[in-house]
Amino acid sequence: MTFFIPPKYKTMKKIIFLSVWIGLCGHAAAQMTPIGNWHSIDDETKKPKAEVRISLNAAGTLSGVVEKSLLPVSDEDPLCNLCTDDRKGKPKIGMEIIRGGQKVEGKDVWDGGKILDPENGKNYSVRLTPIEGGKRMEIRGYLGTPLIGRTQVWIRVN
Repeated sequence: MTFFIPPKYKTMKKIIFLSVWIGLCGHAAAQMTPIGNWHSIDDETKKPKAEVRISLNAAGTLSGVVEKSLLPVSDEDPLCNLCTDDRKGKPKIGMEIIRGGQKVEGKDVWDGGKILDPENGKNYSVRLTPIEGGKRMEIRGYLGTPLIGRTQVWIRVN
């Protein structure tokens, strides 16, 4: 026995199926990107230190801005007095610490940008690699070659 399903219901089922499928695929793909909010982790305490928002700017490169400090009480100077560029003397909160960087073709890696360490005022080349399905991200700061540097793992903010 065959049931007749009116064409409008077949179309509706297809639309619902495609919407769900596109939504799931889009969500998974969006996670394997540095774009979003991240908790930077303190090297010594291993606790979240700041929240950084990474976005894509009009030039198609990355921009990372410190949104807020996650430290309970800060004895440190809130200004970047050790910076040597246009950020010298500016507040660390609201400061752009990641400039530039583009997706490496065929990989979930963003390279070619710079990252500022506001604690020492130094700029480093940076490579960003989302890991664990985009829940974490390896931030590799280096001088000259990625072999000479250090890696931090940041955690995506939900």
